[in-house]
Amino acid sequence: MKHAFWHERWNENRIGFHQAQVNHWLKRYWAELGIDSDSQVLVPLCGKSSDMLWLREQGHPVLGVELSDLACRDFFTEQGVDIDAIASGEFHRRERDGITLLAGDFFKLDRTDLSSMNAIYDRAALIALPPEMRIEYANHIAKLTVSGDQVLLIALDYDTPRNEPPFAVSDDEVHALYSAHFDIEVLDTESLDEGRFENSREVVYRMTRC
Repeated sequence: MKHAFWHERWNENRIGFHQAQVNHWLKRYWAELGIDSDSQVLVPLCGKSSDMLWLREQGHPVLGVELSDLACRDFFTEQGVDIDAIASGEFHRRERDGITLLAGDFFKLDRTDLSSMNAIYDRAALIALPPEMRIEYANHIAKLTVSGDQVLLIALDYDTPRNEPPFAVSDDEVHALYSAHFDIEVLDTESLDEGRFENSREVVYRMTRC
C-alpha cells in the first residue's frame, strides 16, 4: 500500500486493525519461543499496539517500527506521557521505559538499527501488505535476522478475496515467502465466524531463522 493510504487511515482514526487488548495468541505462545527476557523484540508496523507493553512487562526491550508518526505519538500519550520525537537516521525516534518507537519506512530499517534483537512479533504486518510488498517484506525480515532468531507470526486466511487489508495469506504463501530462510511450525489455528472476519482463519506460526 502507498504511504498515503496508511497516513489517511491514522489521520481519520480508521484503525479497525488496532486491538485494545493484548493479543491472546501472544500471551499463549510467546514463552514457547524461549527468548531470553533481556533480548530485544522487533515489532514491525506496530501501530500503537498494547502488545508492546505486554512484551516489555516480560522484560524485553521493545523496538516498534511504524510509518505513522501520529500512531507513535498516540502510543505514548495513551500511557500518560508526551515525548518529542528526535531525528535518528531515516526515522523519528521516541523512547521511554524500554520501549523505542521509530516512525518511518520499515524497509529503511537496517540490522545496525537493532541492538540485542533475537525475536520478531508480527500480528498485523504481513497481512497489511499486498502480494508484491509481502515478498519484499519477507526478504527484508530475512536480512534483519541471523541464525537462531525467532518469529511469532499471526496470519489471516479466508476464501473471499479483499482489495484492502487485512489481506489473506495462506499457509502455502507463508512457506513460499519464508521457507528459504526459516524453519516454519504451525502452533495453532482458529476459525473466525463473527463480524468482518467471518469465514476466515487465524494461523499462528513459529519461525526459526536457519
